[in-house]
Amino acid sequence: MKKLIVILLLLGYFQTQAQVSKLEKKIISSIDGNKQESLKLLEEVVNINSGSMNFDGVYKVGQIFKTRLDALGFKTQWVDGKPFGRAGHLIGYHTGNGTGKTLLLIGHLDTVFEPSSPFQKYTLMNDSTATGPGISDMKGGDVIMLYAMEALKQNSLLKDMNIIVVMTGDEELSGRPLELARKDLIEAAKVADIAMGFEDGKSDPKTAVVSRRGSTSWQLNVTGIPAHSSQIFTDAIGAGAIYEAARILTEFYEKLSAEKDLTFNPGVILGGTDVKREEKLNGGNAFGKGNIVAKETIVTGDIRAVSPEQLKKAENLMQEIVANHLPRTNATLAFDEGYPPLAPTNGNYQLLEYYNKVSQDLGLGKVGAVNPRDAGAADISFTAGYVDMAIDALGLPGGYGHTDKEFANLNWLSRQTKRAAILMYRLTQSSVNNKR
Repeated sequence: MKKLIVILLLLGYFQTQAQVSKLEKKIISSIDGNKQESLKLLEEVVNINSGSMNFDGVYKVGQIFKTRLDALGFKTQWVDGKPFGRAGHLIGYHTGNGTGKTLLLIGHLDTVFEPSSPFQKYTLMNDSTATGPGISDMKGGDVIMLYAMEALKQNSLLKDMNIIVVMTGDEELSGRPLELARKDLIEAAKVADIAMGFEDGKSDPKTAVVSRRGSTSWQLNVTGIPAHSSQIFTDAIGAGAIYEAARILTEFYEKLSAEKDLTFNPGVILGGTDVKREEKLNGGNAFGKGNIVAKETIVTGDIRAVSPEQLKKAENLMQEIVANHLPRTNATLAFDEGYPPLAPTNGNYQLLEYYNKVSQDLGLGKVGAVNPRDAGAADISFTAGYVDMAIDALGLPGGYGHTDKEFANLNWLSRQTKRAAILMYRLTQSSVNNKR
């Protein structure tokens, strides 16, 4: 019922908005005035290596944003990542006037580029394009988040807003156990009403993300009876481990591949007489001969689903397939903890409509939903089931993410900041009490 009330009240408010108000024009003017400063900050943080396993670099970037949040009036803390094997997270709390909704703003400090990568520096290619490690994924989004709030503060609006900022230090390579690594984010989601993620998404400013498929890893272990190949298929020896693994994978494909928005991928397979998996290397070694029935096979992969229900249904069917063994073989299938799905709820689509209206009011065009098949796993998914509404991909558009060609369209830095700031302002005008 509470979610319905929130959505209806917000709908009424947004329907009464016509273009941008005088106050919103002041917000826009502030963002234009801060443009060079925001570009300077973007260059500064991109030039600091913060690969997920470079703990010092992640911490250094975190301290820069911590100082900025402190200046905005946030109470900040650095969460030590030792319990989950990473650098840690930056958390900030801003308590407003006690009314309105609580916004949860989500970013991450780390990148996929470790110190060993040759891709280390911000480079201005022309007046609208820059390259650099993590510039669009997602240091650009972090800067957009910060300067949206800066503009709100400059117009005496931030003081009334309830906002939680969570900037994780391990989004690209999550710490384990994941339960600890995402504990602070989940706790923030429990008290928030609306989640806003500043990833670059599809890097298309005409789109935003209202649904993300979860990502869960799995491992299939198969055993058979080793013997001379002349004895394969006999009652005593059976089919062997490789045939059993092949049967299972084939049935996975036959029974699940037609399911909409569900994918499952066997990424590595090792089979033979002697198999050793090297988990840290995402590989391993296998020894065998053509005249020996395979003793063991290991297959690892991932599965991505658009909702918890779809994931559970798929996992159950996969277990049923695994349990139907070929003669004299055995197999077990284990699923690891992973990123949950962000289901495409009515609340998420309604929030997209609000964002779309803001964009059109600003003259920046329509915004539609990204196909969940094109949206990978991200931290905002951990808010699913807790917040009333969630939207992602409010960050800086660019391209070639996770490669040494990663770039950002600098023209959209201030545009995305305007979209985010006006959306935040409008969302907090409702009289609905927050969860606290």
